[in-house]
Amino acid sequence: MSFTHPLTTTAFELNGYRIVKNFGVVRGIIVRSRSIVGNIGAALQTLVGGNISLYTNLCERARDDAFRLMVEHAGEVGANAVIGIRYDATEIGTGVAEVLCYGTAVQVEAERI
Repeated sequence: MSFTHPLTTTAFELNGYRIVKNFGVVRGIIVRSRSIVGNIGAALQTLVGGNISLYTNLCERARDDAFRLMVEHAGEVGANAVIGIRYDATEIGTGVAEVLCYGTAVQVEAERI
């Protein structure tokens, strides 16, 4: 599977495809922290209010990385799709968070008309 593979979904089925094999749960996990300079910049943004873009960008990159790792894991077990994708995040220390992306790795084939 490549990172840009279109056969990933939060649903438990893919329209137009049937599941022929289930490989079980696959996951991608990333642990991130913001640098001291980034924390200072984000603290200044909180004074103004609104979207704290430094943290937004950090979270988006962490989710992207966790998703990419999950897709790679799916490819390693022989899947060509991932269904039921979910994210979870936990603060594991001050300024340190883990992002987990997980789903069910499956092999699908196009349904015949």
